Formats: sequence, structure tokens, C-alpha cells
Amino acid sequence: MARKYTSKIGGQAVIEGVMMRGERSMATAVRDEKGNIVVESRYIKPVSEKPKSHRIPFVRGVFNFIESMASGVKTLMRSGEVFEGDTEPGKVEKWFAKKLKINIYDIMMFFSVVLGVALAIGLFFFLPLLIITPIKNAVANNYGADTNNLWYVSVMYALFEGLIRIIIFVLYIAFTTLMKTVRRTYMYHGAEHKTISCYEHGLDLTVENVQKMSTVHDRCGTTFMFIIMLVSIVVFSIVGIFEPYLASLGIWKNVILFASRIILLPIIMGISYEMLKTMAKYDNILVKILKAPGLALQKLTTKQPDDSMVECAITAFKTVMEMDADPTIPEQRFDTKKAYEKVRKEIKTMLKGVDESDIDWMFCEATGVKRSQLHQLTHIRQLEYEKVVEYAKKRQTGMPLWRVFGKVDFYGLDIEISEDVLCPRPETEFLVEQAIEVIKSGDRVLDLCTGSGCIALAIADKSQSKVVASDISDKALDIARKNAERNSLSEKVEFVESDGFDKIEGVFDAIVSNPPYIPTKDIAKLDKEVKDYDPKIALDGGDDGLDFYRMIASKAPEYLANEGYLLLECGINQAGDIVQMLASDFECKVVKDLQGVDRIIVANKKGNE
Repeated sequence: MARKYTSKIGGQAVIEGVMMRGERSMATAVRDEKGNIVVESRYIKPVSEKPKSHRIPFVRGVFNFIESMASGVKTLMRSGEVFEGDTEPGKVEKWFAKKLKINIYDIMMFFSVVLGVALAIGLFFFLPLLIITPIKNAVANNYGADTNNLWYVSVMYALFEGLIRIIIFVLYIAFTTLMKTVRRTYMYHGAEHKTISCYEHGLDLTVENVQKMSTVHDRCGTTFMFIIMLVSIVVFSIVGIFEPYLASLGIWKNVILFASRIILLPIIMGISYEMLKTMAKYDNILVKILKAPGLALQKLTTKQPDDSMVECAITAFKTVMEMDADPTIPEQRFDTKKAYEKVRKEIKTMLKGVDESDIDWMFCEATGVKRSQLHQLTHIRQLEYEKVVEYAKKRQTGMPLWRVFGKVDFYGLDIEISEDVLCPRPETEFLVEQAIEVIKSGDRVLDLCTGSGCIALAIADKSQSKVVASDISDKALDIARKNAERNSLSEKVEFVESDGFDKIEGVFDAIVSNPPYIPTKDIAKLDKEVKDYDPKIALDGGDDGLDFYRMIASKAPEYLANEGYLLLECGINQAGDIVQMLASDFECKVVKDLQGVDRIIVANKKGNE
């Protein structure tokens, strides 16, 4: 017999897309609501690595059918999520998820498979038997009860039952074509067949080449189902030979007959699978005759696709080819949608006791939506959902909101923060405001204890000054340099690693600093969000919190030009002591913050008399 080439890649149509499955991977390409092709792919265990039972002829078909049905349902659900978002699980699903630790998605898939199998058994096995039973009774009433005890009559009933089964199957498929969504799925089914055929014919996978191919294919699931119908006729006809021996069992006879249909189904599947694989490999007159009915039936389940559908099928096929050839290619996931209100409820449950404004900012950060527009959200993408959940988990630990995000807006700049730097506070913006008021174009400015670099960068951004930023921590300076780059200010700020003034050179027109000012004994009393997440080196100001101010008061006059400015941020009830330290060399004024706390000291160096 003439053997023909068959690809090891098979496929399935899904909602607005196509799934392809190879030896080691599977990929689903779907068009989203914007018309873009999105791909989800993953690696699968090859047959060679599965248990031996998956490779035994006539047995492997059963495993293949079950696995294909399970993955098919899962893929259909996933493709649907690209458009519809997630589905609210019911009480039963929630109970399973909570008590048995079973994923809700897996539960939904399991029940979908079970219901699908139940529907198939009901339609194609129970219903034909239900139809044939009154016919048997009618024959018995008219021609004598003994008629049904003849084995050849039982075989004829089995043949007739099989014919009914095929009619129901064809009518079922024809009915599904009336639904618009299903018709589009059948068009994608055609695109899947065309793409595989194009590859098997040795042509380049282009839309033009694929469209030249037929919409029917030898290895189609529709053909497989039809072969199952034919094989079941033969198998159940053989069973019919023994039916007369069950005549004395009354109603139990029908129960046993129905049970036999279910029990023998794996055998029928196994035989049908081997027939499908064998017929797909050859192309001669005998094989063409055997597979003609199945190919004809495919005319119902496949439709001519448009070019956009073919593009989806080609994308899925090429993805599988590449992943099968190169196992280092990363898997992909659909960025599906979730209902915003449902997600918000989930986050609120996670963060009981946390200010709801924090939750607002988490959604703003994850979605890019302004806080004033959050009420307009209906759905968020899967990746956005994952970000919000990640933020919530960190916030659960007591981590401050801006450390959760790893950045903060400071004076209009995007400032990255880490465990190595102090998180900039709103009151520090008052220090920048006061500095900008006294700094003139061309002035040279020093920022001591720069940390994240927020003060130095804000001054450089808002003035025409030359800024030097220093810190004792090399890790803090690394963050400050990154912030200079992310705000395009690298050329306007010079960074120096220095303990206080030790490595500072030259004279400055202004010196600014927000030094550590928490008394050592008070650090343990600070809020968890401060003591557990801000670096101690950026908090500890010595026994009374004023160590750094003493150092600055003694050294700053040497590094400040005449009538230069020293601007300092300080803690509660510290301003008076600091002003006294500076009194001999500076004229000082104190600026309050929005809470009325003496927060900023503006000290003007006295000129030479």
C-alpha cells in the first residue's frame, strides 16, 4: 500500500483560535478583543516518557482519548477567558477548594469533562437503546415474543441501533452549525486542518499556501468519532448473538445491555484509534473507501476560514514546532481578564484593617488607571491581577505601601527605593521647596546623606544648579545613580561616597541634608512600617538624635561660601537645639510642615564683617 507522510502535530479549534499539540509541547493561538494574536504554550510529557500502558496498541487509544478530551476542555475554557473573564465559582466549588485544597479551575474542568462524557453516553448510547426497545416490544407483540430470542434478530436490532446512533450523531453536529459561535469555531477547525495539510505537503506555512489546502483531514476527531460509531455496530452486533440468553431476566436485560455499551466502550475506542492511525498513513482505494464517510462528515464540522483564522493556526503550529525543537524556549500564558469587583473583594479580604486608599493605589499601580477613574473599571488583565495579589501579600506583612511598589513619586520624580535607602516622606518636599527658593542659577549645591538621591535630583530638576550628592553607603549610592538615570538627570548630579564631609572637596553655595535624627532608644518604638523596613543607618541619630547635626554645624561653615545656605530637615522638638548649634555662624529661620511641626531649618551663613 502507498504510505504517505503524516505530521506528529495535531490540533483542535477553540474559541476564536486554534490549539496545536506536538510531541513535547502544545500551543494555543487566539485573537483577543483587539484583534491581536495572543499565545499560550506549555511543555507536555512525550509518549516515550509516559507509562508503558500508553504505548500498547488498542490500549493507548483509550488513554489518548481521555487526555485529549481533558486538555481540549481545558483549552476551550482558557480561550474563552481571553474574552469573557473568569467565572464566579459556586458554593460547591468553593467548598472543594477550601476543604480539599483543590483548584477551582481544575474542579470546573473536571465537571466539564464528566458532563461531556455523560452527554455523549446519553445521546449516543442510552438514547438509541431507548428508541430500539419499544420497537422490539412492537415486533414481539405482532410476531410473537419468541421472535426477540432469535440471535440473528438480535443482531439486526444491534445493526439498527447503530444506524440510529449514527443518525443522532449527524443530526447533533448539524444542529450545532446553527449557532454562530460554533460556526466560527468550525471555521477555525478548517484553518487547523489546512495548516497541518500544508505542512504535510512540504509547503511553506504562508496564508496563501495554507488556503490552497482542503478543510478535511485524515486524523480529524470527527472521523474518529464516526469510526467509533461503525466499530460499535460490529461489536454490539456480536454482543447481540448472546442477547437471547438474557430473555429470562426481564427488565434487567435492558440494564445489562446498557451496561455492556459502557463496558465495551474502551475496547471500541482502542480499535477505532488503531484504525484511524492506520488509515491516516496510507492513501489507496481501499483506505479511501473506508475513510470516505468520516471525511464527508467533516464537511459539517469544518468551514472555509478567513485569512485571520489561518494566521492563528499558523502561529500555533510554528510555536509547537519551535518548542519541540528547542526545550529552552519559555512557556507563555494568556493575559486573561478578571472581574474588577470580584478581585477587589478578594484583596479587601486579604487586607482587613488596611486603609482602603492603599487598595486603590495598588490597583492604580497595577493597571495604570488614575485613582479617580477606578470606578470605571469592569475587568483587569490576568497579569494585572497577579501584580495586585503580589502587592497585597507584601502589604499583609506590614510593608509600607511605597516599599511594596519599590518606588515613590517625589516632587514629580519617579524614585526607586530598596531596603538600603530611606523611603522619602512628603515632608521632605518642604526641604526641596525651601532650597529651590534660595538657590540661584549656576550655584553649586551639596546634598549630604543623599540616600535614594531624591533631594539632590529634585533640586537638579527644578534649578540650574550643579549638584553633588554624597552618602556613606555604596548601596544607597547605587540606588541614587539608578534614580538619576531613570529620571534623565545623570549629567546634572555627581555622586560621591563619603562619611560626612571626609571626601567632599570645594566650596558650595548651598548645603542640604535630611540626616538620621531618631534617638537610638526610640527606634524600637517606631511604627513597624518604619523600624522594620527603613535601614537603621538612615534612622539612628545617636543618643539624642542630634549627632549628625553637631557634625554638620561644626563642618558646614568650611564648605559654604559667604552668605551661602544650609537647609536641614529635623524631627519633632529638635529645631530649637539645632538653631542653637548654628547660632554663631548662621542666621536661622524655622519652617513648619502641614501638621504645624517645626520641620525645616533655613540657615544663612553670616558674611565676613
